[in-house]
Amino acid sequence: MKVILQEDVKGQGKKGDLINVSDGYARNYLIPRKLAVAATTDAINAIKIREEAEKRRIAKEREEAEELARKLAEMPIRVKGNAGASGKLFGAITSKNISDSLNEQYGIEIDTRKIVIDEPIKSFGSYEIKVKLFPEISGTLYVHVTE
Repeated sequence: MKVILQEDVKGQGKKGDLINVSDGYARNYLIPRKLAVAATTDAINAIKIREEAEKRRIAKEREEAEELARKLAEMPIRVKGNAGASGKLFGAITSKNISDSLNEQYGIEIDTRKIVIDEPIKSFGSYEIKVKLFPEISGTLYVHVTE
């Protein structure tokens, strides 16, 4: 009997897979526990439609990430920091500071976990910061730290 898995089933497959199992296993175990549904034409078409919608969503997100990466390269950000008499910053400029400044200056919100700072920013100057926007897509953000 052919069934479509609704959940991941160990030893059988992942959610959404079309598998062939024995009739008893399907009727007595998978279907009553709502782990699978019978593979009718309607169910198969619904899976295809869902997969196509997912592909379109991922393509749209990828396109938006590429556009944002191009925009970020053209937008220098000014981040203000507090400094002592020696010209060094108190503390460091964090990804939260950069994210907040980007939101204030340009209205673009980026999750702080996507901003990658290789080494702590503890002095004034200009820095290039990497931003991971999508798997395999990253942008460069130019940050100017001022007093």
